Amino acid sequence: MRRVLRWVAWSLGVLLAAFVVATLATMRSGDARLYPPPPGAARVDVQIVTNFYHSSLVVPREALAEAARRRSLPALAAVTAHFARYDRLEFGWGDEGFYTRVPTSAELTTALALRALFRPGNPSVLHVVGFSEPPRIAYPTATMAALTLSETGFDRLATMLDATFARKGRDASLEETGRGLYGHSLFYRAVGTFNVLRVCNHWIADLLAAAGVPTAPVLATMPQGLLWDLTWRAGAAPLPPPPGKS
Repeated sequence: MRRVLRWVAWSLGVLLAAFVVATLATMRSGDARLYPPPPGAARVDVQIVTNFYHSSLVVPREALAEAARRRSLPALAAVTAHFARYDRLEFGWGDEGFYTRVPTSAELTTALALRALFRPGNPSVLHVVGFSEPPRIAYPTATMAALTLSETGFDRLATMLDATFARKGRDASLEETGRGLYGHSLFYRAVGTFNVLRVCNHWIADLLAAAGVPTAPVLATMPQGLLWDLTWRAGAAPLPPPPGKS
């Protein structure tokens, strides 16, 4: 029995050491020219929204439309025009089969999760939601944090976000795949395949890294790790729940 316990302890120690090494080896230090915003520079506030398995990004619609004009980003120009009556947009990326069939954690099943994580070549979608309430009011039960990006960093984030939208036909139009999960929302066909090595939280971390924010892909495998790293190294500000929701 003692031998078994020693073997288990040794195995756990090896796994922990491997996790720490992988985390440190893949950490991205960010770009000090972009983040945090230099004094006096134009800036854009964004929010990261998470639950226990998913992360998304909230941005001001007008700031995104301006970035689309500055950088000639046709997908974002089309999306911000479609959602023109809303102040903010939420963007999420994920496996098409899972994302479109699991609107809440109550619909989450082991079979769906295992297929999304371990079957190769899963097609992906983008989920876009328009809303005008303050983010903390719009998502009262979510865990949230806020970051202030430089305008240049936000433009780079917008360029990567634009590239995530798949195009179709000669006119390179966007492909809507159906109504979204809540509110005024739509699904769009996306670029890239989803699996355990490339989940929604990695996509959010990549967008923020493009804006100069320090991120850690290994920690970002789970939403809690993504937020912990952003709070610890990037100075993200956790947003308390609205009154009555704590």
